[in-house]
This record gives sequence, structure tokens and C-alpha cells, in this order.
Amino acid sequence: MLTEENHGELTRSGLNLIQQAISIFDADLRLAVCNRPYQAMFALPDELTHPGTRFEDTIRYLVLRGEYGPQDDPEAAIHERVAQARTFQPHYMERQRADGRWISVEGAPLSQGGWVAVYTDITPIKQHQELLRARSEELSELVLDHAERLSAANRALAATNAALEEAKRIVTEQEQRTRQVTAMVPAHIAHMDRDYRYTFSNNQISAVFPGAGASILGRDGVEVLGPETFARIRPHMDRAIEGQPQVFEITHPPSGRRIRIALTPDQNGRGAYILSTDVTAEVHSREAMAHAAKRAVAAQVTSGMAHDFGNLLTVILGLQARLSRAGLTSEQAEDVQATQAAARRGVTLLAGIATLTGRRDHRPRPVDLRLLLDELATMTRPSLGAGIRLDIAPDLPETQLMLDPGALQDALLNLILNARDAMQGQGNITIAARPAGHWLELVVTDSGPGFSADALERATEPFFTTKGGQGSGLGLSMVYDQIKLAGGTMRLANADGAQVTIRLPWHAVSPLLILLVEDDPDIRATTREMLLAQGHAVIEAAALSEARDLTDLPGLALILSDLQLGDGSGDALADAGLPLILMTALPASAPQREGLRVPVLTKPFDEAELAMALMKVTDD
Repeated sequence: MLTEENHGELTRSGLNLIQQAISIFDADLRLAVCNRPYQAMFALPDELTHPGTRFEDTIRYLVLRGEYGPQDDPEAAIHERVAQARTFQPHYMERQRADGRWISVEGAPLSQGGWVAVYTDITPIKQHQELLRARSEELSELVLDHAERLSAANRALAATNAALEEAKRIVTEQEQRTRQVTAMVPAHIAHMDRDYRYTFSNNQISAVFPGAGASILGRDGVEVLGPETFARIRPHMDRAIEGQPQVFEITHPPSGRRIRIALTPDQNGRGAYILSTDVTAEVHSREAMAHAAKRAVAAQVTSGMAHDFGNLLTVILGLQARLSRAGLTSEQAEDVQATQAAARRGVTLLAGIATLTGRRDHRPRPVDLRLLLDELATMTRPSLGAGIRLDIAPDLPETQLMLDPGALQDALLNLILNARDAMQGQGNITIAARPAGHWLELVVTDSGPGFSADALERATEPFFTTKGGQGSGLGLSMVYDQIKLAGGTMRLANADGAQVTIRLPWHAVSPLLILLVEDDPDIRATTREMLLAQGHAVIEAAALSEARDLTDLPGLALILSDLQLGDGSGDALADAGLPLILMTALPASAPQREGLRVPVLTKPFDEAELAMALMKVTDD
């Protein structure tokens, strides 16, 4: 079986059998292949006949050697010919060389860019033409001879053209095969030259770097990826261009994705090959495993003691409550109150440990985030003290978002209280909320001293604290886990104080016109109320036949149907061509649920589960 390398050798061998000089340059004006007559005709050194040779270097060599005659401005002549070559226009021309011989030059563009050029020495033909003009009296004797020579030249040219067409076909097939293979890879494969311009791409860049756009050939890295992203890549690219392979990870600022990038130096020294892969899920899994391991250790350490400590704290609180009613002096009463406060703090710490080590669920539902932030501010301002100002700065559209309100409020409350403690009673706390591409971005900043270097690296670890004996080390760890559970990211930084940036997936709740099909009137009423509470419009049907008559209503966006209806199966409504969600009280193992091609909600379900099912279907 022939490999691509074998094909290349066969192509070159075939071209070498052709007497005309042949060269093929690609879309980047780099030599793809040439034959020996090409090197011999122009007396080119070996380094100008290797694949990858720049067309500009070849032209410079020929101009400076006098191939095109005397030039007042050699660089201008070089620039002009390179500019003409970039147009890739078909052409035929005849010119006399500096040594007096004549050549014809015929060029044909390739479909993927670049061109094939054939150079033929036509000096004998030109000499015959001159002879014809100089010796017209001998024309009758020479016509036959000239005609035969011309016919031979035409036959040679036809053979050359056939060889060129075959070479063009082989090159085109190889390139198409390469592109098909690379396009199937779930990663971005590209080549970047020494000027940081893309010369190849498998058109998968937008799948790895959202917003980059698919058409990137000829554009530079800053333009395609943005200044901030490319600034993180460029030092590695410089090392790869100089011959040092690179493998590293970056966070893509616009999307928050974690990208692993492998750079392989181009063996011809023209740049580097790039393999970019989205490893966000892998990184999240790795971090989750690390935190799970720490939680498991915490669970082992605390599970055996939590019950006993809980009993001790209950006894202590009971005894202190009895002492507080025993008519103590003011000093003794203060001691009792201090003991009760310490015991209550122990209860809170045990609850935090239980939350850290226990299993949690993510329960999103439609939320008015501006209202949630206002309620949070109202709840927390009294605990901040007179010297701390809390500002809420939402920049959000008029729409509800799918969020877990309890988890988000707990996370923000933790961050606010951490900021309060860091500022020691004086300063400003700001919570900003805004859309950022496919994300909801929440930024909590304070005017305190900021995070220490150790805290920036370890603050999300369970039991890590910078408060000494005053902190449990559970706050930021729980915030981190809550955000990861919701599919988001959290980043700590210093910006005139501490700054915590939370990104959560942006899922806007869009009002839909929904056909609700349910033969039980009580369940239909309950489900209708859930849908109306989420802002949707509802049309109801009590039977399959009734629902079929309503599926062509203008504006209908989705069907929510019971699986088992009195006159048939709700699965039959899939033929309506609309998104369909089925409801049933049957267990997942029931035969009636086997082979269903649509999402199924198991009864009973609550508003959060219904909202999540609607979100998944409409997002798809």
C-alpha cells in the first residue's frame, strides 16, 4: 500500500521525466514540488528547490543574478513579481533571458490556492521565426521542417499539461483527505508562521475558543484570539518557533474555559503546529476529585466526633441556660453569655462540617437576580456595621435566569462576611452582576488588604484559613463547591482589595407558548400553575386527539404531555415536529419507557425540576 510519502516520490519521479521545467507553489507562496529541469533551466542552488522554499527567495536570487536584465531598483522588481504571484491569475507569456535564449511561461491556478507553472525553452522556435523572416525566399523549403518542429513542440506541451493535471489531482486529493481527517478531530489543529499568522486551520477554532470565528487563514493571533489571550500564548509560541516543543494550559478570559495547547516546531523553521483542546471538564473533574478527597478526609476525622461533640455542646448550652437563670452577678452573667456564644459557634462549625462532607443537589429555578441581590443586601447590611458600605451594581437585562437561589445567596453571603472581617469594620463592598458572553458574571470586591499569596493559591481548600483561631476555613471552600456544582468557575484576585469573580452558565428564562396535555384535571391544574409561575403561556388538552388538533397553532414552541393518555401514548406527539417532554409516574425500569426518544419527567416533580427540563430542551 502506497503512503503519502510514496505518492510524493512517485509524483516527483514522474515530473523529472518531463523535459519542460515545472514548479508548483502553494497558497502561501511556498514551493510544493519541482522537477530537475526547473533547477537546471535557472541554475538554482539546491536550497531553492526544497519543498517550503519561499517564492520571494527564488525571485530575489534570479533578479540579483540578472535573470530579468538590469534593474534600477532590484527590491521593487522583487516586490512587483511577488505581488503579481499573489493574484494567482492564469497566464501565458514569452520572454528573452539575459543569456539571449527564449522561454515560454504558462501558469494555471490551483483550486486551493497557489499555481502550477511550466517553463519551455522556445529558442529554436524563435530562431526559426527569425529565419523565416530573414530568408523569405527559402520559405517554401523550410515550411515543412518548421511545421514538424512546431507539431513536436505542441505534442510535448500537451504531454506536459496532462502530467500537470495529474499532479494537480494528486495534490488536491491529498489535501482534501488531510482536511477531512483533521476536521473530525474534536480539537483545533492549526499552523502559525513566524509572523504569528495562521497558514492552516481545521476550522474547529470556535469550538475551543468561542467567538474566534471560523475564517482565520492569513489573520494574526492577536486579531483572532484577542490581545489578552494571545499574550498568554505568545511566549510559548516564540519558544516553539525556535525549536522547543511546548505543552501548557491557559484560561480563556472571554469564556472561562481551560484550554490545553501543544506546540510542535515546524521542521522547516517556518513556524509551529498547534493543537488546542478544551480540557475544562477534565480540570473540573480533577479539582472536584481533589476536593472530594479532602472532604473524605474531613468526613473520616469528624464523623466519629461530630455526634459526641454535638451531645457535649447540647449539655453545655443547657447548663449555661440554667446558670443564666440562677441570679448571677453581672460579671458571672457575662461569663455565661460568653460560654453560650462559644458553644453556639461550635454548633455552627459542626453544621458547616456536615455541609462540607454531605451530598448536595443543584436545584435551579427561574430567578429575578436583581431582586435576589436586593434581598441579600437588605438581609446583610445590619450585620456589617456602620463603617461598612455595601453597594449592589447589577447590569442585567429584564429577564429571569435559571439559578439555584439558595446556593447562590449562601455563596454571596459567605463572601460578604469574609470581606467584612478582612476590613475590620471600615470600607466598601461591591457586588457587580453582568452578562459575559455565555456566562453570568458576579464580581465581589472590597477595599480591604486583599488576599495573601498563600490565600490566592489555597483559599478554596477545606479548613484553610488566614484568621487563626477565629476562622473555620470552610467558607470559601463551600462557595467553591457550590459554584462548581452549578457548572461555573470562581477566580480570586487582588484589585485595590480582594476580588472574587464567579461565573455561572447563562440560562435566560424565555417565555414560551406550551401545549400541556394531561388527562388528569388535578395534575393538569398543578402543572399549569408551575408553568404560569415561570412566565410561560399555556394551552391545555385533555386527550391525544384534542392535542393533535392544536399542534399547528402559530407560535407554539413546546409540548408537555403525559405518557399514558386515555386515547393513546403521548409519544405519538413527536410527529408534530416540536420539542416534546413526556411526564409519567412509571419507574425508569418500566417497559413503557423503553425506547423513548424524548426527555421524560418522573412524577411527582417540583417547579425546579420542570424548569430544568424546559431549559435543557430549549437550549438544545
